[in-house]
Amino acid sequence: MSEKEVIAQLITMSRELGRPENDYVILGEGNTSARIDDEHFLVKASGKYLADSDENTFVNVRLKEALAILDQDNLTDDEIKELLFAACADPKSNLRPSIETTFHAYLLTLPGVNFVGHTHPTPILAMMCSVNAENIIRGRICPEEIVFCGPESVYVEYGDPGFTLGKKIRENVSQYLDKYGSTPKVIYVQNHGLIALAGTADEVLAATAVACKAARALMGAVIFGGVRYLPKADVDRIYVRPDEAYRLEQIKRARNQQ
Repeated sequence: MSEKEVIAQLITMSRELGRPENDYVILGEGNTSARIDDEHFLVKASGKYLADSDENTFVNVRLKEALAILDQDNLTDDEIKELLFAACADPKSNLRPSIETTFHAYLLTLPGVNFVGHTHPTPILAMMCSVNAENIIRGRICPEEIVFCGPESVYVEYGDPGFTLGKKIRENVSQYLDKYGSTPKVIYVQNHGLIALAGTADEVLAATAVACKAARALMGAVIFGGVRYLPKADVDRIYVRPDEAYRLEQIKRARNQQ
């Protein structure tokens, strides 16, 4: 995929995530990214609105330098800001990379990940602000959640947005990779929001939409007496079923033809 195509898909994805009627973000909330090649990626600039995304919304960042920030310790806010600016591929740009650029850099190095969308949907926040947040998202409640969000989610305890949170995300995703041997599709952050990661922009949109649907269904299940999660054997079976993989592929093709 050419850089021009990556930018076009990133803009479309970002605008969709930012649509007010989706209730994923408000004002300047949320951030998105896309990998250009092995050395560079695009990330939303701080203060920009996802709904208004265009070619001037994103900053070109050197992947290796952004990743290196996560390997340091005890950085001050000013030091982080300077390092993020130093990682920008265009030194003349006046745009400041999102404070959460570091976790985007890490996630974009995972197998099969080319796009990342981080949002703060209201139904997801309702769960993530609950004292039962970690337990609530451990199971799966319907087949489409398994197909689009994976057999299990990554849960990350709250961390100061940016450098600290990036370290927590890297640690917890690494544990998921050791457990499943595959890349997660969604990450839930306590008192913060949702991160969807995938090979295509459409998959990020699908995972975000299904995660929000599942959150609303979970709230309803609690009201009606409690949640009935699918048995793990069924979750594992659905995740590898050929017909479900075929359904996912057909959805991708249909969206690409729109």
